[in-house]
Amino acid sequence: MNRAIGDRVARLSGYGQRTFADGYIFRPGSVEEVINVFHEARRDGRNVTLRGAGRSYGDQAIYPEAYVLEIGRMNRILSWDAQSGIIDCEAGATIETLWRHTIEDGWWPPVVSGTMYPTLAGALAMNIHGKNNFRVGTLGEHVLDLEIVTPTGEKLTLLPTDPLFPAVISGFGMFGVIVRVKLQMKKLESGNLKVLAVSPANWDEQFELFEEHETEADYMVSWVDCFAKGTEAGRGQFHAAWYENGESIDRRSLWVSRQDLPDMIMGIFPKSLVWRVLKLLCNRTGMRLLNWAKDRAGRLLDNGKFHTQSLVAFSFLLDYVPNWRNAYLPDGFIQYQSFVPKEHAKRVFSEQIKLQQESKLESFLGVLKRHRPDSFLFSHAVDGYSLAMDFKVTKARWDELELLCHRMNDIVLAAGGRFYLAKDSTLRPEDFQQYLGDSTLKEFWRLKRLIDPENILMSSLTSRLPVLRTPLEHHHE
Repeated sequence: MNRAIGDRVARLSGYGQRTFADGYIFRPGSVEEVINVFHEARRDGRNVTLRGAGRSYGDQAIYPEAYVLEIGRMNRILSWDAQSGIIDCEAGATIETLWRHTIEDGWWPPVVSGTMYPTLAGALAMNIHGKNNFRVGTLGEHVLDLEIVTPTGEKLTLLPTDPLFPAVISGFGMFGVIVRVKLQMKKLESGNLKVLAVSPANWDEQFELFEEHETEADYMVSWVDCFAKGTEAGRGQFHAAWYENGESIDRRSLWVSRQDLPDMIMGIFPKSLVWRVLKLLCNRTGMRLLNWAKDRAGRLLDNGKFHTQSLVAFSFLLDYVPNWRNAYLPDGFIQYQSFVPKEHAKRVFSEQIKLQQESKLESFLGVLKRHRPDSFLFSHAVDGYSLAMDFKVTKARWDELELLCHRMNDIVLAAGGRFYLAKDSTLRPEDFQQYLGDSTLKEFWRLKRLIDPENILMSSLTSRLPVLRTPLEHHHE
């Protein structure tokens, strides 16, 4: 190995810090350098793994001894039209890059994740959804055009009408590097939201609140206490939010300085130290107490009340506590998210949480959202709901946790549900094949042969799910 390549070796993980792999890091600054990474990989007999900001939770952006192409240096805004709200930028730009550039002109990204740090390339490869999915769909639905570099070195500009478009968006980096994105932003009058907080007492009330507000709210999300049992099972805190508008709004709320998250709690305690406190509580007893306290506080202080919250504060809850994921060390955590049609969602989520409680492997955090379907190749969406749950990993109980996830998968699949590859760590190949269906996998392999005939693009995810690295006809032999 030459020294230049050897100096690039780094140990990488998914955001959950459970799965690791050593790879050779390449950080191209131009399209030409992206093409060169593929050239060098082909010459050296290496696979290439694509990595944005590394915010996928599991093994989606790692692969042992691969050339890992990180897109973050390609982050320039190429053009911005404050009249139309159309932004054209390199795909290494983050969600934070977008909102900081456009908010003072009265525009906001149409869809954001719970953190502002993913790159556009990664966000579109996984086709992120937000708390407004039920109303505006996924991020990919707002892309006007994009440019990719294929493993053969070809540059392609794709429009929504192109057959490859719905595969690249949602295709978890298996068709090429997204290097440029043109996006339609959302017009705003205010940088604030009007937020309603309600504390549902059980599953019935949770779903009633979503149904009550789904035709008029701009955002909806609910926290669920996964420790609650009996008549209190499904309790939590529901939030619906609306964009502010009208003559009385404060336009200064659009200033970037009004959106920045504070570094201190109550101006006293540094947020950078909070994860250390959380680490002391990051066990079943501590998290049961925290969930109970959150429920009681919601009922006593906020229940049924409106308050004003900035877009950044409402949207990016995962960024409130720097390095919060370190509370799950030394073995990290996984996030499990399933998407279930609306007619089965309450039963499925209730059964999932009962299984956790029986196994004494409760999720420390549960988040419920409303969704609508889309037409992307690897769509995770349904006309229904998702429940995302964070599970602490310990080496001693990993096998039990994995079995729990498989049992939950069985319930989801029986109800016609789906999964989200950005969050997955435990899908079995048969789970993956069942929820996508043979026709989707056949189309994946048809396009893969056209775009990446040498199968250079790989990840630990595709290794774990062999239906993605073995042609379907071979899988059935």
